[in-house]
Amino acid sequence: MSINRCMLLFSRVQHRICGISVRNTNALVDSRCVHSGSITFLKGSLSGSVSTRQGVSSNSSSRPPDTSLFVPLSIKSDVGSDGAVGAELTQPLDKNELLKMLNKFYKRKEMQKIAADQGLDARLFHQAFISFRKYVLEISMLSADLHIIFNDICCGAGHIDDLYPYFMRHAKQIFPMLDCMEDLRKISDLRVPANWYPEARAIQRKVIFHAGPTNSGKTHHAIQRYLAAKSGVYCGPLKLLAHEIFEKSNNAGVPCDLVTGEERTFVDEEGRQAEHVACTIEMCSVTTPYEVAVIDEIQMIRDISRGWAWTRALLGLCAEEIHVCGEPAAINFVTELMYTTGEEVEVRNYKRLTPFSILDHAVESLDNLRPGDCIVCFSKNDIYSISRQIEIRGLECAVIYGSLPPGTKLSQAKKFNDPEDPCKILVATDAIGMGLNLSIKRIIFNSLVKPNINEKGEKELDTISTSQALQIAGRAGRFSSIFKEGEVTTMHRDDLPILKEILSRNVDAIETAGLHPTAEQIEMFAYHLPDATLSNLIDIFVSLSQVDGMYFVCNIDDFKFLADMIQHIPLNLRSRYVFCTAPINKKQPFVCTSFLKFARQFSRDEPLTFDWVCRHVSWPLVPPKNIKDLVHLEAVHDVLDLYLWLSYRFMDMFPDANHVREIQKELDSIIQVGVRNITRLIRATETNAPPGTNPLSNQRRLGPSPVSPRRVRGAPKAQDSGVEGWQLDKSLGSRLVQEGLLTPDLLRQLQKEWSKVHRQEEEGVKLVAGNNKTKGNKKKKK
Repeated sequence: MSINRCMLLFSRVQHRICGISVRNTNALVDSRCVHSGSITFLKGSLSGSVSTRQGVSSNSSSRPPDTSLFVPLSIKSDVGSDGAVGAELTQPLDKNELLKMLNKFYKRKEMQKIAADQGLDARLFHQAFISFRKYVLEISMLSADLHIIFNDICCGAGHIDDLYPYFMRHAKQIFPMLDCMEDLRKISDLRVPANWYPEARAIQRKVIFHAGPTNSGKTHHAIQRYLAAKSGVYCGPLKLLAHEIFEKSNNAGVPCDLVTGEERTFVDEEGRQAEHVACTIEMCSVTTPYEVAVIDEIQMIRDISRGWAWTRALLGLCAEEIHVCGEPAAINFVTELMYTTGEEVEVRNYKRLTPFSILDHAVESLDNLRPGDCIVCFSKNDIYSISRQIEIRGLECAVIYGSLPPGTKLSQAKKFNDPEDPCKILVATDAIGMGLNLSIKRIIFNSLVKPNINEKGEKELDTISTSQALQIAGRAGRFSSIFKEGEVTTMHRDDLPILKEILSRNVDAIETAGLHPTAEQIEMFAYHLPDATLSNLIDIFVSLSQVDGMYFVCNIDDFKFLADMIQHIPLNLRSRYVFCTAPINKKQPFVCTSFLKFARQFSRDEPLTFDWVCRHVSWPLVPPKNIKDLVHLEAVHDVLDLYLWLSYRFMDMFPDANHVREIQKELDSIIQVGVRNITRLIRATETNAPPGTNPLSNQRRLGPSPVSPRRVRGAPKAQDSGVEGWQLDKSLGSRLVQEGLLTPDLLRQLQKEWSKVHRQEEEGVKLVAGNNKTKGNKKKKK
């Protein structure tokens, strides 16, 4: 090594040692370097962030981040560019002495306090130290400056605190977010979402709130204005509702297109867009100008999973008139929300067109069913069980539940509504609450307990809310049906007073609206944290996000579930984000494996052709022979839905949407055949099931774990079950309740029936014994 190079290096090292001392407060500030290019990337949105980052953030409302979400990056222990210069200038270092110095540094409270001022809390300080210690002890040759610092400390010429700048340099390498925390906070600042929609803010919109209960005509009046306008958009929560408005508009002579996540239908043969469009709310355009926009079921703005879509539509639709339809409980909130945009709200109240009454008696037995009855269950297994019991009584019933394809739901609704059809009873989940016109005389709640997902993403059993009860009960005696008055009751006597109390309460006022991070925001996050996973980016975003009292960040567990599933697949960030927003049923194993295969094929840049899809789903398919087959066909329908959804986002990679849609229609018809014969499928399932098993339970589950007893709210205690001698914590019935496969109400009903059968058997035994005794006495007399 030349003398000049040694002197130059020694001079540089000495300068760095003297200029970066932890006892020099100016150096502490200078060490927080700006992430390269961040200001250019964020354009004008982060102007002044350099000066802000030089000191403590001026935003007093920002809460400290959840540092448990910060995943340290691995640093390779490569040989420094200076080679062995440090050892040549000083002397080789002993690993044991290095370990002693590092441990002494770690115990310095002053170092931990200074590190905390730069965002390195106790958790991060410990993780950074472990990584720094591993780096120092495992690298073959330290950089010259760090080698000299250790040597000076060892010789008594330096202080242990002199390690701090090098420790912080390493900490910022493994936790890159420390250098750009203020930028990340500004990206995740969600406090003024109205400003996200400049086109809507550029016009003065008129907001009309159509408020009323179910079957009050509120949506009808809004649609009339929609049809009379030169241009308009209808935004609904369900594909069925969008289809209904699409057909109603075209039948009225108003050309209307249909846009859902999986379908685009243009009435113009050449594909030109019509002036009117009916869409699911997630698909509405916030840049297209309209004369009239209709937002249906506005109360869903507080939904913990989908509420963001209603917030986006309400704040962002670029229409002269915004017609909002929903519960009166949302009036005050929508009015307050519109104050932030400077727009006034006109409220139009409506009353129910036909009355409905709560009966004073429960049904108690399926023998007491009448034509026009609808039994509402909150479990698909309850639907299977009840429909089977109805068939035993010689009655026909229609079946509707959420996972059925739209065509099958409409087919079952048509069967139930047809006065010439012998089917006069409907068994359904709360899927009937929206999107279907049904001629129901009496709503019968089989249970008042429904599985829900709470704010933490946990599954729990909870008593239905007043809003849910009114939505379902309101289906009885609809204005357009043959029944002009509706009735509501329960299947079990004990539930009736509870239902009356629920329906007597006022609906909880809506107080917050949902928000969701956009792809652009996540891309800006990824720019600063390029090595973080998408799931981790979302977690950090939510941790740092700031919302005011009118908003909340929607539950992102489904998004993270999909992000983790495909994390190992090489995709660019935008494509990965789009895949993770796909609406899939993560409880269906076949749907999840299909999602994974779609992503893997996509990453190879290999188009997913019609033939590839047919091989994957084993097309053609045959009608189901049992419930397991029916569930699989429903999953295949969901997979085809997923293909169609992706085909509108990646047309080149999913090129055969038309062919897939054709076989999906055929599959819908096959499922309709299965549902029409659902009781036969149930019988076949029961016949083929091994003894001691529940043939209708799902053997495999993905997603959240089954419901645990700690998460059950409103469920009866073991001693209140009504049957003595049952050890519920060990019984099959208890396990089925805990796993969400059986409701507590249905368990009580089964226990009563078993007790009744047991008493009858005991009475039969006594009667036979009595007869035998009588015969014996007669023989003795002879």
